Amino acid sequence: MIANTPPPPYYAVIFTSLRTEGDDGYGSMSEEMAELAIQQPGYLGIESARNEIGITVSFWRSLDDIKNWKANSRHLVAQKTGRDKWYEHYKVRICKVERDYEF
Repeated sequence: MIANTPPPPYYAVIFTSLRTEGDDGYGSMSEEMAELAIQQPGYLGIESARNEIGITVSFWRSLDDIKNWKANSRHLVAQKTGRDKWYEHYKVRICKVERDYEF
């Protein structure tokens, strides 16, 4: 589903990843993080796709909201477990959305 974001400006966190083999709790943690993110101040939506490379883009009202989400205690557990078990490689990019349009 395409996120219903407000008029710009807002911010996007682009998380691109290469997974390790197997699930080992990844699916349940992914669902938990999606549910938890919705409850965070400044959360605007999420879009995600996975093939060989996974790309998840979350949208946020401000850089402070992104910083607070990154520091969330349960999210910190997911980040550490991701580095230890689930990801072969990942990259995070944070961008300011200055313009958007749709069809």
